[in-house]
Amino acid sequence: MAHFTRRHALGLGIGALSAAGFRARPAAADNGTEMHGMSVFGDLKYPADFQQFDYVNPKAPKGGVFSTIPSTRAYNQSFFTFNSFNAFILKGEGAKGMEMTFDSLMARAADEPDAMYGLAAKSVSISSDKLTYRFTIRPEARFHDGSKLTAQDVAFSFNILKEKGHPLIVVQLRDFVRADAADDATVIVTFAPNRARDVPLYVAGLPIFSRAYYATRTFEESTLDVPVGSGPYKVGKFEANRFVEYDRVKDWWAADLPVNRGSYNFDTVRYEFYRDRDVAFEGFTGKSYLFREEFTSRIWATRYDFPAIKDGRVKRELLPDETPTGGQGWFFNTRLKKFKDPRVREAVIYAFDFEWTNRTIMYDAYARAVSPFQNSDMVAVGLPSPEELKLLEPFRGQVPEEVFGEPFVPPVSDGSGQDRALLRKATQLLNEAGCVVKDGKRRLPDGDSFTIEFLLDEQTFQPHHAALIKNLSQLGIEAGIRLIDAVQYRARVEAFDFEVTTERISMSATPGDSLRPYFSSQAAATKGSYNLAGVASPAIDALIEKAIGADTRADLTFACRAIDRVFRAGRYWIPQWYSNKHRVAYWDQFDHPEKLAKYSSGAGAPDNWWYDAAKAAKLEQAK
Repeated sequence: MAHFTRRHALGLGIGALSAAGFRARPAAADNGTEMHGMSVFGDLKYPADFQQFDYVNPKAPKGGVFSTIPSTRAYNQSFFTFNSFNAFILKGEGAKGMEMTFDSLMARAADEPDAMYGLAAKSVSISSDKLTYRFTIRPEARFHDGSKLTAQDVAFSFNILKEKGHPLIVVQLRDFVRADAADDATVIVTFAPNRARDVPLYVAGLPIFSRAYYATRTFEESTLDVPVGSGPYKVGKFEANRFVEYDRVKDWWAADLPVNRGSYNFDTVRYEFYRDRDVAFEGFTGKSYLFREEFTSRIWATRYDFPAIKDGRVKRELLPDETPTGGQGWFFNTRLKKFKDPRVREAVIYAFDFEWTNRTIMYDAYARAVSPFQNSDMVAVGLPSPEELKLLEPFRGQVPEEVFGEPFVPPVSDGSGQDRALLRKATQLLNEAGCVVKDGKRRLPDGDSFTIEFLLDEQTFQPHHAALIKNLSQLGIEAGIRLIDAVQYRARVEAFDFEVTTERISMSATPGDSLRPYFSSQAAATKGSYNLAGVASPAIDALIEKAIGADTRADLTFACRAIDRVFRAGRYWIPQWYSNKHRVAYWDQFDHPEKLAKYSSGAGAPDNWWYDAAKAAKLEQAK
């Protein structure tokens, strides 16, 4: 799932900015003093007079083209297509990259888990009750058409997003009351009492639209009209469903701000769209695009042997991914009667042989995922700590007793692809749930045949399904794949019109209000939310509030571990796999900082990479 750039942190995916608690520098916040940034659980790393982030090259040259295919998405974006430049509503398929065309009040530092520093806003002051934030807009802020970016534009943007934005935005703005412009330079943002503590940070990262542009246009309509932006890039050449280019704004008003030095170095950033991943790979080998983050282990292990690799024109790197990877898996739609019983869901979990799949299909490139908080210290391990028990005890009798013991871990198979012991356990669970075999077919308690449809929008994932489907057939369950195009897939998933589908839960280093779209009862009933499984647990709802209200990082960690225990006890998904490495390949005309920022998304590209003219010339000569 999606990560947007560090500037905005809009997505709920590969790095959405969310925070379980908010605290500016204590003395400044109490006095309502103007501050250059906001942070969670402590001080900011960078002082008011900092010149650039530590992880960028402030002398990086500008120029060149960076081209790739989408590897992340957010809101209405798709990996495979686009037909709209409105990427913040439910309608249409938003173009990947539109986030680069808008500025926000503040930008995130990628070497801190949850700190933001002034971008369009030069400072912020906070009331003593933490319900009113006054942002001072930089007088030099401009839109691409030369018009001034004012507090009125900011207020318009936040209010319209709360009213008409994508449902995921609306959910996260639940505790945002309104934004008002006191004058051209001052926007006052008001929050509800007992607000989620991360909402101010989320708001500070929202895109700022031109109020004048939308005075004669309908905000919530899907359109290929290019909106007026203010960010480092603006839309250039494009062909709907095929490619879109973003041209660097040479006179961008914010280019020399500390949060931007050393970033946004390419003259053009281009996204290519392919409906088929195999075809997309061939496009890379033919230099149809220049950078690729590889997510298919089979391709990484077997197909990077083409001539440009052998002669050094294409480089491969394994770059560390220290961010919480979240959890990827097959999610059951528990809104359906056939998946109401957790024993049925657990039986299907036992039918998936990860060890065989990893070795045979994925070249042992992955580790088994167990938690939606994977690759972080928020994963529940062993018996609950006293702090976790304190949070969980009020729900004893309302949640499975397992919650108070060892958390559920998917079974380890014998690697044969058809572990008889695990299939016997699955059979036992199905029988206990009243799903018995009759006339050679597994029947649901009401007598109907037990069938499962896996909804899929890409062919390359079919072998992983096939191994699971084969084992389900051994249990008498008739399962199959429904492969549809990306537009239909997104529409069906957003309407919860599926039985089982694959999704990835993306977590930030400091999750807070962003937990709601994935796990809350409200999200379970909100079309377009990320709560695909339909998790509607009063216990999880209450624990989310504990996480959001946490005053320390330790309290947040305990609350997330408690959520993890209840979620895993619900058997809402079949956990798949994860990796703590970015596998990247690129035509050798780029360079990047020696060490990536800890919380960089997408290997830090293209934000902090740059074009190397000498390498590019050498590459041309090697043709």
